[in-house]
Amino acid sequence: MSAGSGMPVTAALTVRNFRRYLLGQLVSNIGTWMQRAAQDLLVLHITGNSGRAVGIVTALQFLPQTLFGLTGGVLADRYPKRRLLLLTQTAMGVQSLLLGLLTVTGAVSLPSVYALAFALGTATAVDSPARNAYISELVARERVATAVSLNSAQFNVARAVGPALAGLTVAAFGTGPVFLVNAASYLAVLYGLITIRTDEPDAPDARGRPRPGRIRPRDAFRHIARTPELLLPIGLIAFVGTFGLNFQVAISLVAVKVFHTGAAAFGCLSAAYALGSLIGAIHGASRGKPPSARRLVTATVVFGALEAALGLMPGYGTFMALLIPTGFAAVTVTTTANALTQLHAGPHLRGRVMSVYFLVLLGGTPVGAPLVGLLSDTLGTRSTLLLGGVISATSALALSALIPGRTQRLARITRAASAASVTSPPLTSARPARDRPADL
Repeated sequence: MSAGSGMPVTAALTVRNFRRYLLGQLVSNIGTWMQRAAQDLLVLHITGNSGRAVGIVTALQFLPQTLFGLTGGVLADRYPKRRLLLLTQTAMGVQSLLLGLLTVTGAVSLPSVYALAFALGTATAVDSPARNAYISELVARERVATAVSLNSAQFNVARAVGPALAGLTVAAFGTGPVFLVNAASYLAVLYGLITIRTDEPDAPDARGRPRPGRIRPRDAFRHIARTPELLLPIGLIAFVGTFGLNFQVAISLVAVKVFHTGAAAFGCLSAAYALGSLIGAIHGASRGKPPSARRLVTATVVFGALEAALGLMPGYGTFMALLIPTGFAAVTVTTTANALTQLHAGPHLRGRVMSVYFLVLLGGTPVGAPLVGLLSDTLGTRSTLLLGGVISATSALALSALIPGRTQRLARITRAASAASVTSPPLTSARPARDRPADL
C-alpha cells in the first residue's frame, strides 16, 4: 500500500508508541497555546495596547528558529531524537515556570518577557525538527501521512482549547496562573516520551540511529534543491509562514484595537480559528489519499483569498465566522506541506530537511510579526490581513508555475548530457564542473 492510499484515520493510533506520544503532545500543547495567548495579553497590558510590542515579543520567540534552526536539524540527525526531546521539553517547562513566578509575584517587566520569549524560542528551535522527524520513526511509512494529520489534529485541538481557556483564566485570575499551568503540562509529554518502548521491531531507537560520518546542514539544502517534491512545499511555506500565518498577533490586535473587546472575546476568536483548523486536520487525516502538490497549491490560494476577506469583515460576528474556514484552509496548507516534506526527505537527512522546513515556516516570523505590528500601528490592523492574503495566494500561483518549469529544464539538460556521454569521446568528461547538469 502506498503512503496514505486508503489508510484509515485510526491506523496510526493502533501503534502504542505513537499513541503515547500524541497524548503527551496534546496536553502540553494546550498549555503552550494558553501561554501564547496570555503572553500577548500580558504584553498589551504592560505597554498600554502596543501592537509593535506584541510583534516584537513574537519575533523574539521565533528569531532563534532563524538563528539555530539548522543546528537543531543537525542535532536531530546526530543524536537519538527521544533523548533530545527530553532535554528540550524540560527546558521549555522551566521557562514557563520562571515566567509564571515573575508574573504572580508582580516582578514581571517587558524586558523579562522579551528575554524569556527568546529562551523559549531557542529551546523550540532545537525541539521542532526532532519532534516532527520523530513521527516518521514511530510509525511505518504507509502511516506517516495519517500520523502527520493526527499530529496536526491534536495541535489544533490544543489551539482551539488553549486560547479559550487562557481567556477565561486571565479574566478570572490574571495571566500568571496560565504560565504555571503550562509549566505543569510539560510533565505529560515527558511521561509520554519516557514510556515509549524501545524493544519493539519498529521502535525508534532501533530504526532511527544516525548514520556515521559528517552531518552538514548544506546537504539538506542540496537535497531540497534537487528534489522538486521538496522544493515546492518548502518554497511555498516560506512565503505563507512569513506573511500569511501571523494570526496569533493579528487576532489579538483585531480583538483589542478594532472591535475593542477583552480577553474572553480574544479567546473566542482564537478558538474559532482553531476550530476550523481542527476540522481541516481531521478531514485531512480521513481523506485516505496521499498528499499532492495540486492540493497544496489549491489550499494556499483559497487560504489567501479567505485571509484577505477577513480584512474586509465589518463586525466581530462576521469576522469570527470567517475565521473557521480560514483555519480549515490554513491547516490544510501546513499539513499537506509537512507530509510532503517528510515523505520525500531522505531518511538520513530528515532531521535537517525538517529544520529547513521550520526555518522557513517559523523563521520568517521575526520579519512577519513586527511587520504585522508596524502595519497595524500605521495603516490599520485590517491592512495586515489583506496584504498577507494577497502575498500567500500570489506566491502559490507563481511557484506552481516556476518550479515545474525548472524541473522540466533540468530533465532536458540531464537527458542531453546522458546522450552526449554515450556518443562523445571520453575526453569530454574532463569539462569544468560548473558545466555539469548535476551542479545546476
